[in-house]
Amino acid sequence: MLLLVSGNWHALAKLETELKRLAETSNLSIHLKRTEPRTPRTDMLPYSIDVVCLDQSGIVSGCRFLRHARDRHRRSLDRSYPAAHTGAPMFAVQMIVNVRAASTWRILREEFMEFCDSLNLDAILEPVKS
Repeated sequence: MLLLVSGNWHALAKLETELKRLAETSNLSIHLKRTEPRTPRTDMLPYSIDVVCLDQSGIVSGCRFLRHARDRHRRSLDRSYPAAHTGAPMFAVQMIVNVRAASTWRILREEFMEFCDSLNLDAILEPVKS
């Protein structure tokens, strides 16, 4: 499991202490690493991707073509849940993708929408508003 946690100094120090104690008492291997804020990249533009659809295989790996096709950094949150009235298995994913500023927006959007149409996904791809 990978976990990224943020908070004030005191809360983080307490969490680190408790995780070390948990590792010692439960035979778990826990590796802690403090991270630094990322420096802003002027050569990248953030885009938001939201997808909702019936749960099916290949959705997340298909969306990853955006990451592999060009230089990007991706953060995502995905989940499965039952539809409200029918109980049908649903899937939702939200991503922030940093796209090279020199990339052609029209081509990126066209590729993404073709992918979504091929799997019958409801999707939105738009620039992140600061």
